[in-house]
Amino acid sequence: MVSKFRLHTALFLVSLIYAATYSLAKDIMPHYMQPLGIVTLRIVGAALFFGILKQFVAPQERISGRADNLRAILSGVLGIGLNQLSFFAGLNLSTPINASLLQTISPIVVVLASALLLKDRITLPKVVGICLGAAGAAALILSRPSSGAVPQAALLGNLFLLVNATVFGLYLVVVAPLMRTYHAFTVLARIFLVGAVIAVPAGLPQAIRANYSSFPLYIWAEIGYMVFFLTILAYLLNNWALKYATPSLLGVYIYLQPVLAVLIAVATGKDTLTWDKAWQAALIFVGVWLVSKKPKPVPAANPPFAPAPTPD
Repeated sequence: MVSKFRLHTALFLVSLIYAATYSLAKDIMPHYMQPLGIVTLRIVGAALFFGILKQFVAPQERISGRADNLRAILSGVLGIGLNQLSFFAGLNLSTPINASLLQTISPIVVVLASALLLKDRITLPKVVGICLGAAGAAALILSRPSSGAVPQAALLGNLFLLVNATVFGLYLVVVAPLMRTYHAFTVLARIFLVGAVIAVPAGLPQAIRANYSSFPLYIWAEIGYMVFFLTILAYLLNNWALKYATPSLLGVYIYLQPVLAVLIAVATGKDTLTWDKAWQAALIFVGVWLVSKKPKPVPAANPPFAPAPTPD
C-alpha cells in the first residue's frame, strides 16, 4: 500500500504545476512566442520522451485490436491535440483566474459523457450540480475582463477554455479503459504521437517564427517548465496518483488547483480577484461538488450488520 504522504505529495505537486502554468505562460505569450508554438514544443518534447521511455519500460507491448486503436487515436485527438491547442489559445486571450476556474468544470463533462457513452445514471443532485456549474461558467465566460483585455478577445479566449475543459473531460472517459489494460507509457507514447500529428502542422509556423535569440534566461526556464514539468512530470505523477487516490481525495485537489492559481496570479500581478469572479467561482465549485458527490448506497431490507466506513 502506497503511503498517504507520497500520494498527497504527488497530487499537490500536480496541482501546483498546473496552477503556476496560468501565470508563467502569460510571460511567454504573445510577446516571445505565440500559443500554438508553445504547444508544438510541449507535444514534440513529450512525444519523444514517452516514445523513448516506452522502449525501455514496455518494449514488447502494443495496443492491439481495432477498438483499442480507435480509442487511442480519439484519446490523442481529444486529450493531447485539441486539449492543448485550445488551452493555450484560450489562455493567451483570457486571464489566469478565468482559465483556472473554467478548468474545474471538467468533472461535470465527465458525468455527462459517462451518462451518454457509458449509460451511467444521473441523479437529481448531479442535475442540480450541472445546472449550477453551467450557470457559473456561463457568467464567467460572458463577464467583462478585469485585466484591460479587449472584451471580444476575452470572450473568445473563454470559449476556447470551455472547449478545452470539455475535450479534457471527454478524454478522461475515453482513455480510462486503455489505462486499465496497458502500461501507462504505452498509452502515453501513442496518444502523444497522435497529438503531435494534429498540433505540429498547426503550431510549427509559430514555433519557427519565434526569435529565440531574443529570449532572456527566465523565458527559456519557463519554456523548459512547460515541456518538462507541465507536460512530462505532471502526466507521470497524475497517472501514478490516479491508481491509488479515492474519488473524494481527487475532489479536494480539483478545488485546490484554482485556489493556488488565484494566489499565484494575484501575487505575481498577472490578474486580480474581483467579487464577480468570487461568486462565479462559488457557483462552479458548488456545482462540481454536487456532481462529484457519491450517492449513498441503498441499504438492504434487513442488513445483518453495518459495515465499518473505509478511510480515504
